[in-house]
Amino acid sequence: MKKDIISVTYIAVAILLASCGSPSSSNSKAGKWQSFSGEKRIEQRVDSVLKLMTLEEKIGQMTQFSANWSITGPVMSDDFQPYLEKGLIGSIFNATSVEGIRRMQQIAVEKTRLGIPILFGQDVIHGYKTIFPIPLAEACSWDLEMMQRTAEIAAIEAASDGINWTFAPMVDIARDARWGRVMEGAGEDPYLGSKVAEARVIGFQGGRDVNSLNKLTSLLATGKHLAAYGAAESGRDYNTAELSEHTLRNVYLPPYQAAKEAGVGTFMAAFNEINGVPATADRWLMTEVLRNEWGFNGFVVTDYTGTNELVPHGVAKDEKHAAELAVNAGIDMDMTGASFIKYLAESVEEGKVSEKRIDLAVRHILEMKFLLGLFDDPYRYLDEERARQNTMTPEFMETARKAVASSVVLLKNENQILPITQESGKTIALVGPLMNDSINLNGEWAGLGDRNKSVPILKGLTEKYAGSTVKLIYAEGSSITGTTPAKIAEAVAAVRRSDIVIAAMGEDFNWSGEAAVRTDIRLPEPQRELLNALKTTGKPVVLVSLSGRPLDLSWEDKNMNTILQAWFPGTQAGHGIADVIAGDYNPSARLVMSFPRNVGQIPIYYNQKNTGRPADLNNESVDYKSSYLDTSITPLYPFGYGLSYTTFEINHVNIDKKALKTKNDKITVTADVCNTGAVDGEIVVQLYTRQLVASVTRPVKELKGFQKISLKAGESKQVEFEVTSDDLAFYGIDMHKKAEPGNMKLWVAQHAADNSNEIDFLME
Repeated sequence: MKKDIISVTYIAVAILLASCGSPSSSNSKAGKWQSFSGEKRIEQRVDSVLKLMTLEEKIGQMTQFSANWSITGPVMSDDFQPYLEKGLIGSIFNATSVEGIRRMQQIAVEKTRLGIPILFGQDVIHGYKTIFPIPLAEACSWDLEMMQRTAEIAAIEAASDGINWTFAPMVDIARDARWGRVMEGAGEDPYLGSKVAEARVIGFQGGRDVNSLNKLTSLLATGKHLAAYGAAESGRDYNTAELSEHTLRNVYLPPYQAAKEAGVGTFMAAFNEINGVPATADRWLMTEVLRNEWGFNGFVVTDYTGTNELVPHGVAKDEKHAAELAVNAGIDMDMTGASFIKYLAESVEEGKVSEKRIDLAVRHILEMKFLLGLFDDPYRYLDEERARQNTMTPEFMETARKAVASSVVLLKNENQILPITQESGKTIALVGPLMNDSINLNGEWAGLGDRNKSVPILKGLTEKYAGSTVKLIYAEGSSITGTTPAKIAEAVAAVRRSDIVIAAMGEDFNWSGEAAVRTDIRLPEPQRELLNALKTTGKPVVLVSLSGRPLDLSWEDKNMNTILQAWFPGTQAGHGIADVIAGDYNPSARLVMSFPRNVGQIPIYYNQKNTGRPADLNNESVDYKSSYLDTSITPLYPFGYGLSYTTFEINHVNIDKKALKTKNDKITVTADVCNTGAVDGEIVVQLYTRQLVASVTRPVKELKGFQKISLKAGESKQVEFEVTSDDLAFYGIDMHKKAEPGNMKLWVAQHAADNSNEIDFLME
């Protein structure tokens, strides 16, 4: 029998908190806690709930289970339904559809003793149903406003479907292209990574103020994976991260702290250990740094079964011990492992975990539920009509198309083969396993995106050139992992009847993402065999590379005329790529991860340290220097690199003063930027600095600012950067963050390897 809204519990709460206002007698779906949702402080409302909770109910709030779901929607598996019916679940992961989520929420709210609503979480990484380019690709746009907007759209779609919590953004710094999860992040640089983290948190949560979570279009965001998950040795997922505290604080932690400053509501603990301590059991990281240093007030969730994994890590003797280590370290919610709900009550009775610590964890979780408005109306997200109106709208499709075009990096364009305009009269051979593919285009972590609805490149180009003077011929030539002489011959025959070849090659989407590590990051041999056959025709070849990571394109760089790095572009892939190829969009993206010359260079990144015997880049064959015998130490394509259909120059770089004090001071940097080509375009102007002498070694370059500006053909603009002493601060020998005196350099450049426009200044 359905529990009446005005229940014994509801009356008890009204008595306890009579000063907070009178309970409503309405039988609306708003639920029994509605009367406490006004202007009273969140702390008071949380107190009102905590006072009524048993220890078991508190631990239930610290527990998340994963729903099994079928093609028709979610179904509750037997293992967690009894917990749900007793009010012992704080969150459910992987439930989908308005109807299914409503069914679970009704049990939690209407059939349990306290009626506390549930948080519903989902991996909304780069879109929910409208799928945008993978985050690594979007970061290459260097367009923070666009990245914020795509996160907003993902939140709108997911929230309209009943989801209120996303496990994004991933803000891990990634320097190793073998690691499959590089696709989820913003690359190798902590400054850019911090800016992207901020933009995406604000996009998901609807603003910087946590009160914005009350919007129906917002999702609770998660900064992940705390910390240094991207530093896993050998690029092997879940592996150990062995790094100094200096490197941790100067390189890996800044994006997490930026997410915190942007108001992120939750953090997720990393799978990996750092210096012998798995993150899930790391009190120094989760409490001393995150809570005490940074002042984080949200809640911390483990990664999937992260608590249980403390046993194979070798720091917990069993899962009960693991639960104790995790909660005492500062973990508030256990994702899907059930170790908290099984063991923590006993641990409290034994004095191994304090109930005060349990109360603090539950407080963090309940605060977020109040901020999301779930105590005001547990069903506020659940409206089938709103879901229909806010899914894959024309405006969302247009934004996705622009996101694709702005994420495509032009790596090479010999003899200006691209663009191929609609008036060119060319015959184009379209070949390759990903030319007429839709399944792979969304990449991994593609939410609930329908892969069959993603626009193939073939379709995009066919529609782009319809009615024009351009003729298209299609021949696949190979699959991703195989080919035959007959298929290659068919492709070569098509090429011989054409003026230009566009070959769409790359990875299977399953080859990047979680647990997708590759030690050979070249294109598969059958694809290279096809490309070699196309080259022998003498026709110019445009390679469109689709992948979830930087690839080793050293052979392709030598042998292909033009290379477009298109990543995994999402729902509007074909249209966005066609816009670039036809010249309707002038490519403006710049790399956020260095591309290696071969896998032996990895990890490779621009902000490396000098050695006592640094290589001479003008003569790397000199003996007894830090170099390779068989290849250069430089990347194939450096961080910040990307071409355009026009050209740019940066000149007249100046600073307003030659000395900067270490505290409360700033310099202003100006530069003239000119579009020296014949078409309009965008350039990412990048500011780098270097400290030559310090108490600890410093990188050879560090990004400290950037601006993406549009310039018409022949137009010039002056750009201005303000650099403060705080911007130049770092953790030195004493492990305090501050600016140190010393000689400095700065560059206003087009990419990290651009050493023109160098200026000296002094930090006093």
